[in-house]
Amino acid sequence: MPAYSLPTQNKTMNILEEIVGYKLIEVAQSKGEVPESALEQEPFFLRPALSLKRFLLEAERTGIIAEFKRQSPSKGVINGAADVLDVTTAYANNGASGLSVLTDGPSFGGSAEDLVAARINEVPILRKEFIVDPYQITEAKAMGADVILLIAAILTPRQVKEYTLKAHELGMEVILEIHGEDELRHINDFVDVVGVNNRNLKTFEVSLETSVHLSSLIPSGMIKISESGIHSIADIQYLKRYGYKGFLIGENFMKQPDPALAFMKFVAALNEASV
Repeated sequence: MPAYSLPTQNKTMNILEEIVGYKLIEVAQSKGEVPESALEQEPFFLRPALSLKRFLLEAERTGIIAEFKRQSPSKGVINGAADVLDVTTAYANNGASGLSVLTDGPSFGGSAEDLVAARINEVPILRKEFIVDPYQITEAKAMGADVILLIAAILTPRQVKEYTLKAHELGMEVILEIHGEDELRHINDFVDVVGVNNRNLKTFEVSLETSVHLSSLIPSGMIKISESGIHSIADIQYLKRYGYKGFLIGENFMKQPDPALAFMKFVAALNEASV
């Protein structure tokens, strides 16, 4: 994949708009270099995907979707030394219900190679990416992803449905990420999981109350996960009271010198609190 540099911030644009801007350029370049027909020849393309929904509902697992993330626009470098294989293997071996791997390079320091490396693990992997084109869904399958993320803030309801159906055709599941009441209209019957991001992607402010507020407004029967700002066992217990089955956590582990050890200690404390 080609290397990209993050554009200088334009004060009239928020971070999300900047990311979408360079993502459209990035996808156009990738399409010119690697056609979808070539992606379909990759070894992982025919691999049967694992179900995140099933893993989230398994009683013996934690419900945690553990994320590998080197940096972010709001925090800068979080952990530039961690090895993706070591960290994701520790996550998978210690009860993670899923893995989330960033593949965006300019803002998050991720790559397709990170996801491919993590694929050695037999738990569902989410390709954490800003998907703005169906081509990226085929890319995700070729990388070995089981799940894709669709962000309501950058897509229309029609695109969400179209992209969800394409993911299903390729055997993958979809997390639809929402941030507020105005994005509830993006939810459709085909979406597998609704994720509430407690981080406002325009201001990057974080509040668990976003998940609390939206919990009763999400259609009943939908599997709900909460994303961002989850730092403690108490946070998970709090969110469970509002029907959340999954908890996407990355920075809490990645900011530690040894993210693998941090995750193991967190899970041990979670299991002890559940007894």
